[in-house]
Amino acid sequence: MSMVIQTENEASFQFGDHTHMNLSAAELVEEAIRNKEAVLSKEGALRATTGAFTGRSPKDKYTVADLMVKDNIDWGSVNQPMEPEKFEQVLKRLQVYLSKKDLYVFDGFAGADETYRLPIRVINEYAWHNLFVRQLFIRPTQEELAKHQPQFTVVAVPNFKIDPELDGTNSETMIAVSFKHKMVIIAGTHYAGEMKKSIFGVMNYLLPEKGVMPMHCSANVGADGDVALFFGLSGTGKTTLSADPERNLIGDDEHGWSDKGVFNFEGGCYAKCIGLSEEKEPQIWQAIRFGTVLENVALDDTRTPLFNDNSLTENTRAAYPIDYIPNAVIPGVAGHPNVILFLTADAFGVLPPISKLTPEQAMYHFLAGYTSKLAGTERGVTEPEATFSTCFGAPFLPRPAHVYAEMLGEKIAKHEVQVYLVNTGWTGGPYGVGKRMNLSYTRAMVTAAIKGKLNEVNYEKDPIFGLSIPTSCPEVPAELLNPRHTWENKDAYDAKAKELAQRFQQHFAKFSHVSDEIKAAGPKLG
Repeated sequence: MSMVIQTENEASFQFGDHTHMNLSAAELVEEAIRNKEAVLSKEGALRATTGAFTGRSPKDKYTVADLMVKDNIDWGSVNQPMEPEKFEQVLKRLQVYLSKKDLYVFDGFAGADETYRLPIRVINEYAWHNLFVRQLFIRPTQEELAKHQPQFTVVAVPNFKIDPELDGTNSETMIAVSFKHKMVIIAGTHYAGEMKKSIFGVMNYLLPEKGVMPMHCSANVGADGDVALFFGLSGTGKTTLSADPERNLIGDDEHGWSDKGVFNFEGGCYAKCIGLSEEKEPQIWQAIRFGTVLENVALDDTRTPLFNDNSLTENTRAAYPIDYIPNAVIPGVAGHPNVILFLTADAFGVLPPISKLTPEQAMYHFLAGYTSKLAGTERGVTEPEATFSTCFGAPFLPRPAHVYAEMLGEKIAKHEVQVYLVNTGWTGGPYGVGKRMNLSYTRAMVTAAIKGKLNEVNYEKDPIFGLSIPTSCPEVPAELLNPRHTWENKDAYDAKAKELAQRFQQHFAKFSHVSDEIKAAGPKLG
């Protein structure tokens, strides 16, 4: 007998006779292997590959332009509109497609703070996709599951093809969110990260109405309750730097900041693991075990993961429950932050490895969101590309940037938060000439900032970017702190720094509603 599941907006899905509801991790692993979707690695992690799509597909992402949200969305290349009738016709075909499918369904939550959490349902064609969301979102207790009423539904159907001519899309792939239907449809891609990020985008739209700032950041907390936030795009070091044995992990990627403090959106971590080693990232290394999903990680003949192998993609990933990190905070809630670190992977190699920001500079760099897209994080990106991603998360922000920036500015001022800019990118030259910043030095600088040790040192001002660069930092060679000193050719550094400064100025010109004080906090060429 087939089963019917009703969504929040009364749209119904009829499934096949053997649809699986809320299976355990062990059961999903068994299903994935039985279905030949994935294999077990030597350590017991489930390894799956995603074919042509090994990263997000931003050109295939849409928001349905329903009347209830039409005036609140920052429409453009990031938030592409889809006509409601186009979504409706896709939904009707999808209902037919699913009617005879045996699927996997997960019910859980986004948001560790019960005041603001969103009950979600995720419907999958693949068992390994369902294991992925089970490990990454917040898993309900049996008591919570019995009362669970999903308020948003994600339907992920990699084998359901979109008709670009009929549906008005760019390709046979589509990631579309409808706030009217309280639903996300993900079609034509096997990349699991789309499910995680789609719910992030939903939370980013809903939470500001409740006075909560959604943030693309990781967070940890010290023994004294001091909280640190790490903003940055994929590959800049959020997961790596927040997984600190001396501090407790709140979460590695997506958080809210309410009047009570910060809280994790998720119940797991999605760590980039290209080049992963036990020496450099022991906590992530130890999380690679049964229940973990390895995505696009190469295996040798003994099923041992080859973390240095990028033959499938640079964007290799591990998804695991947050309690695989021994010092994780469960539930993921904590107080207000003391320190914020903006992480940027500067492919130009001209930004300091760490610098202290004034409140105005903090707002400038938050709005600018400068970094480099790293290889593999999006389709077609094969080497680092300098880019500006507003609020360090533009691909996931439905509302205009000023909504998020104003919330951050108010919270920084209210709680007297110290903000630093940290370059985890290149030093000694640009990409192809210099080398990537040494992780142990970055950790030492981050630790010094969090512990307040950089309040005790002298600073020098960068003449172009106006950043305050510490002249010393515990456990870091002083000559590395000023990036100009690391370049053999100082004239080449000056030219590259001016080139990046011009890019900042060109990008920032689009922010017409920003105060003169914030505009003046950017780089100067005169």
